[in-house]
Amino acid sequence: MTQAHQTASQPAQASQAQETQMHGARPNSGKVALHFGAGNIGRGFIGALLAQSGYRVIFADINEQVITALREQGEYDIHILDQNARTEHISGVSGILSSGPELVPTIASADLITTAVGPNVLKVIAPTLARGIEARAAAGAGPLNIIACENKVGASSFLRDEVLGHIGGAGRTYLEQNVGFPNASVDRIVPPFQGENLLDVGVEDFHEWYVEGPGFRGDIPQIEGMKVTDDLMAYVQRKLYTLNTGHAIAAYLGSLRGLDTVASAMADQQTAEQVRAAMQQSGAALVQTHGFGAQEHAEYIGRIEQRFKNPHIHDEVTRVGREPIRKLGPQERLIGPARMARDLGLPADALLRGAAAALHFRSAEDSQAQEMQAALERDGLAATVAALTGLPESDPMHAEILRQYAELEG
Repeated sequence: MTQAHQTASQPAQASQAQETQMHGARPNSGKVALHFGAGNIGRGFIGALLAQSGYRVIFADINEQVITALREQGEYDIHILDQNARTEHISGVSGILSSGPELVPTIASADLITTAVGPNVLKVIAPTLARGIEARAAAGAGPLNIIACENKVGASSFLRDEVLGHIGGAGRTYLEQNVGFPNASVDRIVPPFQGENLLDVGVEDFHEWYVEGPGFRGDIPQIEGMKVTDDLMAYVQRKLYTLNTGHAIAAYLGSLRGLDTVASAMADQQTAEQVRAAMQQSGAALVQTHGFGAQEHAEYIGRIEQRFKNPHIHDEVTRVGREPIRKLGPQERLIGPARMARDLGLPADALLRGAAAALHFRSAEDSQAQEMQAALERDGLAATVAALTGLPESDPMHAEILRQYAELEG
């Protein structure tokens, strides 16, 4: 398959990412893609790219209202929330309930499977995927690729392990030989959106989708906007430790300062400067670790900052900041880049300020925020920081988080 060599800021140490080249307008005509997750990200990003690439897209979800609308209407509009607003029409789509009898046969016959269900739901869909793969093996079907498009490092590998826990015999042999689980990195801000039609969705113009080439089985599918790379981890960490890092810190600092959206937080000069400083610190570590060009990465940070400031994106800090316990994890968006910077002898104080701000996060709508505040009250700050971040109390970074927590409290 011909591939166009076009991507910005590729790592010098990594083989260049390649965008799959579209041959004709509908290269996948007659093929079916099953996409788990009919929410805003599924309809506004991955499912849309699949439909635009010629697949007949079947969404699987537990939301009966959305699935009924997909079955009855078979189309929806994507509103590009930008200064140059426009609408993209998506057609040729349908839906099935993820608890319904149609799902296993659809897995057995699909040409491609993708997910955008949230990292915690992957283990929920694994048993059904296992049954579908067993049916596929019994039918003697060809190779299949399953791409988990989640905000989780190694999401497809994780899903593969979960599926293997529910499959044996011929189904397991078929999976090991014929089913690819290539990992992916996805990036598009898809805020809550209220359109005239239930299915309509609002998204930012920017989108990025990297998938690891060696993880595929059979031919690599031709999908509009999907870039294939041999060194996915470079792009996963670039996105997680820049976009997700800055997004989270903007939300946590904004929440502390009584600002309700990421755009309003970034309109505050002090917050914007602190978010930029954190992304620059993670950037210095990423440039050294993965060989990104310093100038290209600086431009990447600049583009992200402009995305955060987009006044047409109403992204509430309560949504972006949710699940602070997960986001304070040792390899996650706050502590992960701080560790990387520290190990290279680089400063990490702006990143640790973000971690301190996360510890202040309160939200009546988020169980993790409530659990974290309960732990702080029950166990104290020092013990809670150690438990959540994996940093022992003897670590200087632990002490710096405590110092900045007190500073932010004042």
